[in-house]
Amino acid sequence: MGAAYHILGKTVQPHQLALATLGTVVFFTLPKPWGPPKPTTPPINASSPEEEKFIKDFLAKHTETAEEHH
Repeated sequence: MGAAYHILGKTVQPHQLALATLGTVVFFTLPKPWGPPKPTTPPINASSPEEEKFIKDFLAKHTETAEEHH
């Protein structure tokens, strides 16, 4: 065998260290499919509660009709 590292009292081969490093990097950089989905609509910045209700009702009505056409 070739050179090895001693980490916390254990012998670790260089290829094991490389694979562990790559696996850790991939784990932290890929998006998480099990996380909560991001909202697909922009926030509603209404100036009054009535305006916000109107916008939500309008979007709900037109979202339903758009789904019926598919």
